[in-house]
Amino acid sequence: MASSYLIKGSAISKALLLTSVLAFSSASGNQPTTIMASGGRIDVFVSNQTVALTHEDLMAWVGAAAKSVSTYYGRFPVDHVEVRIITTEGRGVRNGRTFGSPVPLIRISIGRDTTPAELKDDWTMTHEMVHLAFPSVSEKHHWIEEGIATYVEPIARVQSGTLDPGKMWGDVIRDLPQGLPGPGDRGLDVSHTWGRTYWGGALFCFLADLEIRQKTHNQTGLEDALRGILAAGGNITQDWPLERALRVGDEATRTTVLQDLYQKMGEAPMMVDLNRKWQDLGVRRSQNGDVSFSEDAPLAALRKAITMAPSLR
Repeated sequence: MASSYLIKGSAISKALLLTSVLAFSSASGNQPTTIMASGGRIDVFVSNQTVALTHEDLMAWVGAAAKSVSTYYGRFPVDHVEVRIITTEGRGVRNGRTFGSPVPLIRISIGRDTTPAELKDDWTMTHEMVHLAFPSVSEKHHWIEEGIATYVEPIARVQSGTLDPGKMWGDVIRDLPQGLPGPGDRGLDVSHTWGRTYWGGALFCFLADLEIRQKTHNQTGLEDALRGILAAGGNITQDWPLERALRVGDEATRTTVLQDLYQKMGEAPMMVDLNRKWQDLGVRRSQNGDVSFSEDAPLAALRKAITMAPSLR
């Protein structure tokens, strides 16, 4: 017989409650544990091999990711998704993949020696769930799918209260330069290296977020464009031309930022002075990784708006 329970722990309990009702029904054998989150059903299957993590640890991890994604998008991106967690040798979370056909599916591997603390700090499940919220596009545009997931994941976790803003901005300052064009690189549609796909796509999202906020006097941002795409039916189960997704996103913010930026970055390399961006945003990362903020910086209000929880705006 299935049983229902709540995960203990104040941080996780608040995260689950804020996504409406995250009710768990656990069953034995091949039956899933079902999580209801902001209008979506998540059926979680876990391989029967023994791991150092409890079933509650795993469900809390999935539930926290669902809460973060639902916070950023205003709801869970799809009506139903299967999550299949496979245990492997070693330690850590790896090999996450998300599929949209025939039904939304996330497959992810976890090492048997992974600790609860490591799982709580992991970003992979949130990254994969962000993939659910954008339509499938042609292979040459793979950078937009991975770029959105790379950029949105930490912001969503900050908005939901599971990641510190200083940690998020410190990681962005450290990692975003990997998306800049190198010698011989062309536009994002052409140069398909790891850095240009993941961090080049994230760079596109970062620049779009700032420009949308500047053009709309900080009234809207990239999340409004992405929410607009999702509201128009653009989730992972749908195949869209990239141009349609960008147009729908621009319509949601009443700008042409996404389409204009794609014209600049799609075929040709575009250099960006990131050091100037950090200065304008009022964020600094020291050599030892410590992050400090300047509230007098010209774009400090934009920086705070990017990570502010919707309920606080």
